[in-house]
Amino acid sequence: MEGRRDAGRSGPSSDWLSTVHVILGAGLRAGPSRQRGWPHAWSGGPQRGAGPSGEPRGARRWGGAQDFVQWVEKDQVGLLNQESLEILEWPVQEGALHSAVNPLDKTLEGPMAAKSLHDAPKTKSPGSIANSRAATQGQWGRAWEVDWFSLASVLFLLLFAPFIVYYFIMACDQYSCSLTAPVLDVATGHARLSDIWAKTPPVTKRAAQLYTLWVTFQVLLYVAIPDFCHKFLPGYVGGVQEGAVTPAGVVNKYEINGLQAWLITHLLWFANSHFLSWFSPTIIFDNWIPLLWCANVLGYAVSTFAMLKGYFFPTNAKDCKFTGNFFYNYMMGIEFNPRIGKWFDFKLFFNGRPGIVAWTLINLSFAAKQRELHGQVTNAMVLVNVLQAIYVLDFFWNEAWYLKTIDICHDHFGWYLGWGDCVWLPYLYTLQGLYLVYHPVQLSAPHAAGVLLLGLLGYYVFRMANHQKDLFRRTDGRCLIWGKKPKVIECVYTSADGQKHHTKLLVSGFWGMARHLNYTGDLMGSLAYCLACGGGHLLPYFYIVYMTILLTHRCLRDEHRCANKYGGDWERYTAAVPHRLLPGIF
Repeated sequence: MEGRRDAGRSGPSSDWLSTVHVILGAGLRAGPSRQRGWPHAWSGGPQRGAGPSGEPRGARRWGGAQDFVQWVEKDQVGLLNQESLEILEWPVQEGALHSAVNPLDKTLEGPMAAKSLHDAPKTKSPGSIANSRAATQGQWGRAWEVDWFSLASVLFLLLFAPFIVYYFIMACDQYSCSLTAPVLDVATGHARLSDIWAKTPPVTKRAAQLYTLWVTFQVLLYVAIPDFCHKFLPGYVGGVQEGAVTPAGVVNKYEINGLQAWLITHLLWFANSHFLSWFSPTIIFDNWIPLLWCANVLGYAVSTFAMLKGYFFPTNAKDCKFTGNFFYNYMMGIEFNPRIGKWFDFKLFFNGRPGIVAWTLINLSFAAKQRELHGQVTNAMVLVNVLQAIYVLDFFWNEAWYLKTIDICHDHFGWYLGWGDCVWLPYLYTLQGLYLVYHPVQLSAPHAAGVLLLGLLGYYVFRMANHQKDLFRRTDGRCLIWGKKPKVIECVYTSADGQKHHTKLLVSGFWGMARHLNYTGDLMGSLAYCLACGGGHLLPYFYIVYMTILLTHRCLRDEHRCANKYGGDWERYTAAVPHRLLPGIF
């Protein structure tokens, strides 16, 4: 996920993994790049030729699963093919991190260059590995190699991230959203872990049917109904759109119809609530924990399928990355853009649907349950529903822009996207609404007005900062920012092929106040969600803690990339705009 469309949260699920790593004091770290040799350390692999045991030439022996994995990577995916090897080799120089083909050069860094992706010059592939030239694709995707610390972090998250989600949901179900009560109960002997587990609702046939119907419906909306919203909504970009160039040189096409899917889904929801009465509007809350198990099944199933697909029938073998380590490949993904058929793109579907379409439905179901239990929907619940709906609608309104973000342009599709989109996003991003079911907070008029103002102001800062940057890019700086010609810093950077490129950094408008003020707007909105819940418990404030760590980490990471890219020009920019997130403070 990185930057919400380069700025804040690209997909609301993006970078949840990085945030957990920062919380745990860990990080997924790329192994050392190498100028020569294989990008993996082959420690075994298939044995060819007649060996001591008399196998016929061409027979394969595997000493275990690791050898089998390496055989698939080398022989089946084609890493021994010279053309594939050129594509997959890492650049070796610290300064040569930015290929002109790499879409991250233009979409993910700083106040942003005023060149479009399509203006980027194409580089040529190196003639051979022996000449030590940086490869065409630069440092795309995730790591080639995994050190022991990254592997330990991966294993920890695979084991404990599902437990983190379960703990939050269980705390609400059994302990009225207290995060400390379960620990104290177990520590003092008042409860055993087996007692807590026994009280947890299991998966049910009804929940399985509901979840299957939900996912099937969203798949049909995604692949079967071409977008029509762009035909009558001024300014909305939908229908068939092109993504960025992949490392293999492919330009994928996408059917952008997320807003349409959201509208159809919610029209049916409201029609049912007011006229049809097919099901109770509290149906999601009533099956919340059984649905959690169903979401986990889908998350693990799609992640496993994506990994097997990457090994045996990838959409494009040149867009695959391997480490030789099963667990890292499983978590971080192998394929860049796994697809089934022409239009079903795993990343676009799971990043946007079913989790984000469900986000607002989940909040509506929580509001209905609050009314059923307490006789009213409090103003705090209304605020959470409204402010989070604004964010969701913003995501779908800008879905075409999302194609140029790090989720699509950089991340591979693995467990952290597949499981994260199915489980982490819908269950942890909706904690405020869940909390308000158990604690129906009614805010005073000044408190409610302050929360609303903070949320709207945060959204305004976030949206306008991104608008200024986008306008600056599209016009090559020939525009007005706050009624004036924008101030810029002229920059020169060198791409992986050794060519020099000229670009501009914006130092006007919001981008003259702080280097990442769009992140600041994101944090203001996140804080508003939490403040709507009052101050009775810590649980609803998980979100602002999570987002603060995520965006601060991303801010520092982005600046490291920009410093490498722009060198002395970046120093001039930081001197002109000295603060990162909070003008005058940080």
